[in-house]
Amino acid sequence: QVQLVESGGGLVQPGDSLTLSCVGSGTSLNYYAMAWFRQAPGEEREFVSGINRRIDTDTYYADSVKGRFTISRDNAKNAVSLQMTSLKPEDTATYYCGADPRRLGPSSSSRAYDYWGQGTQVTVSS
Repeated sequence: QVQLVESGGGLVQPGDSLTLSCVGSGTSLNYYAMAWFRQAPGEEREFVSGINRRIDTDTYYADSVKGRFTISRDNAKNAVSLQMTSLKPEDTATYYCGADPRRLGPSSSSRAYDYWGQGTQVTVSS
């Protein structure tokens, strides 16, 4: 079993950058396909980005963030990061990281993930 803690959210202006971090404890995150999702008030949780488990570093992005966000693993910290650039007001949401112990690659469905962090709020506003 793994415990996940997200951090790095905040209030930024359009065009700014933020880096979110998801730190795992209890076991290595390399055993899990990992993903970032986000959820705005009144909306469903939506897939943002994911990365394959183990040493495979294939990454995946929602069309809405492709070219602006980058997901990566930091094995030394047992963490997965999401670098977000050129932020837009529509990126405003609570961001969650999820861990899937079964699949090699990250599913775009939130139902595939057994473990979640508590979320970190990102607000993009001028």
